[in-house]
Amino acid sequence: MYCPAAFRQDDLPSLHAQIQASGLAIVTSSGAQGLQASHLPLLLEPGEGEFGTLYGHFARANPHWRDLAAGAEALVVFSGADAYVHPGWYPAKAEHGKVVPTWNYIAVHAWGQAEVFDEPERLLQLVSRLSERHEQGRPQPWAVSDAPREYIDTMLRAIVGFALPIRRLEGKWKLSQNRSSNDQAGVRAGLATSASPRDQELAAQMNPTD
Repeated sequence: MYCPAAFRQDDLPSLHAQIQASGLAIVTSSGAQGLQASHLPLLLEPGEGEFGTLYGHFARANPHWRDLAAGAEALVVFSGADAYVHPGWYPAKAEHGKVVPTWNYIAVHAWGQAEVFDEPERLLQLVSRLSERHEQGRPQPWAVSDAPREYIDTMLRAIVGFALPIRRLEGKWKLSQNRSSNDQAGVRAGLATSASPRDQELAAQMNPTD
């Protein structure tokens, strides 16, 4: 992605934290099936490989996994908070009027080639871990073992898993870093007072520079 130096995020723990905070990733690739994009929940193992390894699964009926099995490189997109930036939030508007709207956002891109697998026990471990992650904190968390094993076995035959060691990792934190400290403070204040939780989330990501 286009990433000016002011917005580049290279801190690996920050990149991993954003990946883990993203509920749904977009897995893209190009191969014999053409250009493919699938929306999937993924697990990150940060200690596996230089940049970590991603785990997930496709529906077996989804042709996308066949391109990955054939060696196609995948680009995985993790989107964070994003928000429209109103020009009136810039103090510079009152000074000279030379301002325009923009969009602030956080995004992480990961590249790699996946290993595809369909061994039942390995798939069972994967879906169990995915469920544990997203059921965590609920009063009565659901577990894969709550369902009849025969039913789970049937469901496992309908999916294909993959492990994707990350070969390249890129982050973009576009948070008005290219503006003056006064303009940054104005954007932060404008987002913080918005009724949108997503705007408020992005404001919390904007740390004061002075």
